[in-house]
Amino acid sequence: MNEMTMRFLSRLENESFARTSIVAFLMPLNPSVEEVMEIKTMVAEALTNAMIHGYEGKGDGWIDVSVSYDETHTIDITIQDQGCGIENIALAMQPLYTTKQHLERSGMGMTIMSSFADDFHVESSLGNGCIVRLRKQLHEQTENALQ
Repeated sequence: MNEMTMRFLSRLENESFARTSIVAFLMPLNPSVEEVMEIKTMVAEALTNAMIHGYEGKGDGWIDVSVSYDETHTIDITIQDQGCGIENIALAMQPLYTTKQHLERSGMGMTIMSSFADDFHVESSLGNGCIVRLRKQLHEQTENALQ
């Protein structure tokens, strides 16, 4: 198993840094282009939710990310904030539900994450932040398949 962790401020400009770092960390698994895009999308959705909803876009809170993978090419990504939390997770999981209509948010973040992940869990309580757990099984790529 291999694992990395990182911590950064909840500033929107840090989203691309985190997304790129996670994908770079996973490169020894030789993910397909499609898998890379799915991982980047899931991570972007989780991070922007933490930044915009958890910390209300203030950029002054911390986001902790851990990523691991094993010999079966199973990746686990955990994204945690200490923001305001989610009052009703079941409601937040509904497609098109958003509390930020004025920011033109689509309300599809949770739906997108759950569609790309093999396993997707959200833990949260008001005032205590949120933990998003994503698991994805990568398909083992061979060098010949990529040529």
